Amino acid sequence: MNAPLTQTQADALNLAILAVQRYAAMHPRPSSVVQKDAAQMLGISGATFSRLVRSGRVTLNAVGRVPITEVDRLLAAPR
Repeated sequence: MNAPLTQTQADALNLAILAVQRYAAMHPRPSSVVQKDAAQMLGISGATFSRLVRSGRVTLNAVGRVPITEVDRLLAAPR
């Protein structure tokens, strides 16, 4: 069982959360990325990512980019 946070730990955690929220607000995520960037985000090679596309496991948008929702889906999937 986890021990409750001290006030100092709670303050530090709240500060970290605020910093992440501010960073996210200033640097919004793109709606899609190029295949090379998607492969890098997933920690796989470009060739491996291309195989995922060819096999139909990854769907591209109309201009050949990878929707960020596809990247999120693959990151959440068990490996």
